[in-house]
Formats: sequence, structure tokens, C-alpha cells
Amino acid sequence: MPDTAPWLVVGLGNPGPEYARHRHNVGFMVADLLADRAGLRFSRHRRVMAEVAEGRLRVGGPRLVLVKPLTYMNLSGGPVAGLAQFYKVPVDQIIAVHDELDVPWTQLRLKQGGGEGGHNGLRSMSSSLGNKDYVRVRFGIGRPPGRQNPADFVLSDFSSVERKELDFFVDRAADAVEMVIDRGLEPTQNQYHGT
Repeated sequence: MPDTAPWLVVGLGNPGPEYARHRHNVGFMVADLLADRAGLRFSRHRRVMAEVAEGRLRVGGPRLVLVKPLTYMNLSGGPVAGLAQFYKVPVDQIIAVHDELDVPWTQLRLKQGGGEGGHNGLRSMSSSLGNKDYVRVRFGIGRPPGRQNPADFVLSDFSSVERKELDFFVDRAADAVEMVIDRGLEPTQNQYHGT
């Protein structure tokens, strides 16, 4: 793994203002916060259907490319694979931030590799990369209430109660991404899996 390769942090979501506050777009929310923290601005990539923000987490810190694919969720993999190739990023330096139905609301779970759990964005990434060994920051949104269809649930806004806590948990997810980059996956799992 070359030291010069940046980290590719992919916020998964759907483009467009009508999707901006949906549960399925927490990846975009975390990517936006990371860009704000580092003083970076997103712009359209010249070769790939994605917005990117390039820079460093802090002065002297690791190089970073934040990504928001401009395709819909189920086609996210094409832009991610294109950017991984463009920036020569090894798969173990790719972090996907995404909503997770199987993790309770307010909880984060991190893992490297494994299945996609029915998440179309992850499925597209794994297929396009030809590899599942990227890191996933799984932002718990919990299961839908009652008999609500999971697809309808993820494509709806957070509840008024959830919105009161949302910024705090987006902040925690951004902290977790930074910790993976700075200290590695295992210490980050130890820190966040107990809470």
C-alpha cells in the first residue's frame, strides 16, 4: 500500500434536494460534515459522475478524497471504482459511510468486508470494485415501524424526534471516520461498539 495514496471516503446517498434529508442520505451528511471540518469544498469531478473534495484532515495529516456519487444509490459503485482507479487508492483505504437498517438508531458499527445486507449502494460498490474488503461505517437507522416497507422507510425523512439527535450522531460518525484514518479500524471498533 503506497504511502502517497489518499483515503477515499465515500458518503452513500441519492443526489438532489428532494433526497437530502432522507435516512438513505446519512452518508452524504457525514461527507459534508467532514468537508466542513477540513475546510474543503465539493466540486464536480472532471471524469467521474461524482462530487469530490480533496485535501487533508488537518495540516500534515493524511490525504483525503471525500466522495458523493451523483448517480442514484444502486449505481454508486461505478463512480467509486472510477475514483479509486483515478487516485490509485487500494481497497483497504476506501471507507463507505451508509445507513444501516440492522443497526439500532443512534448506534454505529464498523467492519471491513463482509456482505452487503441488502444495501444497494454497497452491492454496487462491491460489484464495481470487484472486492468487498473496504471499510464500512454503518450508521444505525433501525428497522421501520410496524409493517412499513423498508424501501419506503429509508427513502423518508427522519422523524421529528430523530432530527433532534441527528446532528449529534452525524458528528459521531464523522469522528469515527477520522479515527479509522488516524488510528485504524480495530481501535475505532473498540471505541464505538460499546456505545
